[in-house]
Parts: sequence; structure tokens; C-alpha cells
Amino acid sequence: MTLVALRLKIVDEAIVSIITLLSDFGLKDPYVAEMKAVILSIHPQACIVDITHEIEKFNIRMGAFVLASATTYFPPGTIHVAVVDPGVGTKRRPIIVETKRSYYVGPDNGLLMLAVQKEGVGHVYHVNNPQYMLPRVSRTFHGRDIFAPVAAHLARGHPPSEFGPEIQGYALPEFAKPHVGEGELLGEVLHIDDFGNIVSNISAEGLEKMGIREECSLRVKLDSETLMLKLCSAYGEVPARTPLAIIGSGDFLEVSVNQGSASRTFKAKIGDSLRVSLASSN
Repeated sequence: MTLVALRLKIVDEAIVSIITLLSDFGLKDPYVAEMKAVILSIHPQACIVDITHEIEKFNIRMGAFVLASATTYFPPGTIHVAVVDPGVGTKRRPIIVETKRSYYVGPDNGLLMLAVQKEGVGHVYHVNNPQYMLPRVSRTFHGRDIFAPVAAHLARGHPPSEFGPEIQGYALPEFAKPHVGEGELLGEVLHIDDFGNIVSNISAEGLEKMGIREECSLRVKLDSETLMLKLCSAYGEVPARTPLAIIGSGDFLEVSVNQGSASRTFKAKIGDSLRVSLASSN
């Protein structure tokens, strides 16, 4: 057997796991490379996929939305590492969340929970076993020193219960679920994409429960502005530069402008309130 054939055989027989990475680190600094280096040092066969490292700095809402949008399409058993962590070095806990189809590793600050809710929470563990961390844990870079090695050891087959005790209380932020009012849904802006689409935390399922479907006319109160919008199935159902409502690819309600930027038109920003009802409602 040649050396190349032997190497291919070893790789084929090894545990190959997918580990995704999402962060607000950007790509100018060495932080992402350091996380990957730690993962590959522990588990050389890991398949690392970057979701994005361009989350707005410290923007947990944006990170939660992007994570929940992307992770749906990865195969069962994928390990997702997400680090948008303004509380790094404080008493906030590092956690592993085991859902019905995936594992999530990151800070207990709500970042993981939008994605976790879509998949169904199984078990949540507080990571406190130093055996699965780097020997020296910095106060400012838990992505490299805790989350990356934890993900690598998970990928090697260690059960999450070995990393620390199971916990029941964990951060579930307000943006993870809209509220139901009298004849309306009360949510907020989760994300503004590069097209200027205003993405809310109101899901298609939530709208259906309110009897709101495509072709309905909606009253949308975006912060202090009230809009009357058609719920469309395609941007092109209204003329260019015309605002509309649509269920985006992540199954969340969006306020958009056909061939324009809704965020500039309505001066929207992440965290703005959003109230939705049928146009015929008060």
C-alpha cells in the first residue's frame, strides 16, 4: 500500500465531524485562525465550516438570527460554535446545548437560543471541566481557550455530560420569542441584511396562528411609524421602490422595499419594536 493510499484509509476510518464557527471577530486579526488551530490540534479530521465572522461587534441579536438561519441546513450531529460574547471573563457561563439534531457551544447570553428553539432543547450543560479546556484560559478569549477545545472533544465522541453538570436555568432573551397581544404580534427587529431588508423575530408559524397568510394586508408599526403593507410571496409583486412585507428565507417576517432599502427608507435599526396585525384590526 502506498503512503497516499494509507493516509486516505486512515482518514476514511477516522471520526469526521462538522464544526461550524460564527463570531464577531472579523478576519483581520488572528482570532479565527487560532480557534481553528486549537480544533485541528485536538481533532485533525474535523471539517470546519465558517458561517460568518462578520457579525456586528457585540450584537447578540444579529448573531442569533444568522446562526438560526444557517444551522437548519447542516446535517444532524453538527457541532455549532458561536461566539458573540461581550460578557467574556464575567460570571456568564460557557455552555453546551444538546438539541434534537445538533450541539451548540458558546456563552450563556442568549446567542444560541433562537437556533436551539427551532430544533428543540434537549439538555443544557455548564462547561466547567478543565480537562476539556486549554491549560491556560485567558479572561478575554474563551473562543480559543474554552469553546474551540470543547467542540473538538465533542467531535471526538465525548458525551456532553462529561464537560460539566446539566442545568435548567439559562439565558432566554426577549428577542427569542415575540409576544402575542390583543389581535397583534409584538416583536422586534433582529437583523438588517445587506439589501436593507428589515428582519423581525416574528415567524411564519406565528403569523399563521394569528390567521395571517400571504395576500393579507397588514398594519405594521415599526418603532413610531405605522405602515400598511401587503404580505407578498415575492418582491416583484409590488412596483419597484414600493414597500412590502414578506416571509424571508429564514421563515421570519421581513419589511422590504422592492429594489430598494427598507432600512434606509424607514431609518430602522436592530432592536426597534415591531407590532403586526391585520389591516382590518384596530
